[in-house]
Amino acid sequence: MAVVVEKVSGAKPSAPGQFGLINLLKAIAAQLIVLHHLAFYGPMADYARPLMPDVIDWLDSFARIAVQVFLVIGGFLVAKSLFPKGQPGLINPLGTVWRRYAKLVPPFMVAILFAVAASALANRWMTHDSISAPPDFMQLAAHALLLQGVLGYDSLSAGAWYVAIDFQLYAVVALLVWLCGRFSGSRLRRWLMPAVFVIGISMSLLYFNRDPDWDEWAPYFFGSYGLGIMAWLASDPARRPRAVALLVAMIVLPTLIALALDFRLRIAVALVVACVLFLFGRARTGSYSYWGISAVNRLAQISYSVFLIHFPVCLVMNAAFTRFVPPEPHYQALGMLVAWGASLMAGAAFYRCVELPLGRAMQSVTEVASSRTAFI
Repeated sequence: MAVVVEKVSGAKPSAPGQFGLINLLKAIAAQLIVLHHLAFYGPMADYARPLMPDVIDWLDSFARIAVQVFLVIGGFLVAKSLFPKGQPGLINPLGTVWRRYAKLVPPFMVAILFAVAASALANRWMTHDSISAPPDFMQLAAHALLLQGVLGYDSLSAGAWYVAIDFQLYAVVALLVWLCGRFSGSRLRRWLMPAVFVIGISMSLLYFNRDPDWDEWAPYFFGSYGLGIMAWLASDPARRPRAVALLVAMIVLPTLIALALDFRLRIAVALVVACVLFLFGRARTGSYSYWGISAVNRLAQISYSVFLIHFPVCLVMNAAFTRFVPPEPHYQALGMLVAWGASLMAGAAFYRCVELPLGRAMQSVTEVASSRTAFI
C-alpha cells in the first residue's frame, strides 16, 4: 500500500508524478476502515451513539465496504508490478512471492505484538469482547505464516485477515502470470492472460463469493481483485479501441450477471472502483506543490502502517476512556476523534520507524540471498 512521496525544501512538499486517483482512494478508504473499527469495536461508540446514531450505524454497517477499494486497487497495482506492458513475462514465482511475503509480514508481526500488548493493557481497564486472550506460540506462528484464519485461530488484530488474503491473492496471480508466460505464441499470449483472469473472476463472483465458508481463502475475494487487474489491462493507452472495448466488456458483463443473480453491495462497489480506475487510474498528479496533494499522498503512503497499527491504538483509547472518562455521549464522541487522530499519528510513526527500516532490511537480505544463489 505504500506510495513514495518526495519532500523538497520549503514549506510545501511536492508530489511526484504518480497515480493521484489511487492515492486519493487509498487515503479515503484507510480512514473509513479506522472509523468502521471505532464504530464496531469498543464501548466509546456505544456511549456516543445517542449523539449521532445515524453516523455510527452507517460506519458500523457500511464503512467496511472500503475494503473493496483496497482489493481492486491491489489488483490494479499487482498488474502494474508483474506485467506493466500487459503481457505475461517469465517471472520466478517463488522469488516473487517471497518478496511479497518479506514486504508484508515483518511490519505485520510487529503490529501483532503491539496488539498483544494493547490487549494486556486494555484488560486492566475494561472488560470487552474486542480484547484478545494472551496468545500461545502456535497462534503467533499461525499469524507469522498468515494462516491464522485457515487454521482456525482467532485473529489478534482486526486487520490480520486482510493481510493474509492479500498475500494469497498475490501468490495466485504470480502463479497465473508464470503459467501464462510459459506459452511462447505471441498471438495466444496476448489474450490468454485476460481470458484466464476473467474465468477466475467469473468463478469467484458466481460461486465462491456467494459462500461465506470460503471467506478465509483467495477465491472468495478474487472477483474484486481480478477486476482491478482487468482495469489495468483495459486502461493501457497503447491498446486499440476494439481491444479496449473487448476488455471493458470482459470487466462489466460477468460482474453484471453475478449481481443480477445475487446482488452484493460490495461487488457493486468493486465494479464502480474498477471502472473509475479504467478511466482515470493511470492519471498522474504531476509536480503540484499545494497542500491538498501532499496531504493525500502522505495519507496514502502511510495507509498500510495505519491499517496495521490503528486497532491496538483504538483498543487502548477505548479502554482509557472507559476507565477514566465519564460515559457521556459528548466525551465519548471526543474519544473517538482522539482515537482517530492518534491512529494517524501512530501510523506515521510506524511507517517511519518500522515499515521503512524493515522493508529496507528485508530487501537487502533478499538481494544478498539472490546474488549468492546466482553465484552458486
